[in-house]
Amino acid sequence: MRAYFSEIFARSGPPRTVPAELSFCFATGTTARMRALDCGLIEVGRAADFVIMDQAQHSPGKNILESIQLGDLPGVGMTIIDGIIRTQRSRNTPPAGKVPEIVLGH
Repeated sequence: MRAYFSEIFARSGPPRTVPAELSFCFATGTTARMRALDCGLIEVGRAADFVIMDQAQHSPGKNILESIQLGDLPGVGMTIIDGIIRTQRSRNTPPAGKVPEIVLGH
């Protein structure tokens, strides 16, 4: 895994930038595995905590990854903690382009 990250940094020339999709890896599954955490991965028996994000409204990028690479914040549409919806549409980030829909009875 470390060799892969070194290769990415070696190819990315000055200024050193991290691709948006790799930054999500740093913040989720990679961290969970390296620190033996009960989060960051979707597996049976792990914490059911999720942040549902999309490209922020009016962002110049074509999708969420491109928008983040351009420096925009993601639009947070919902947070789920312990399997329970705790918040919808963040007041602290730009609105998400697509807002998650709650479907009851499924």
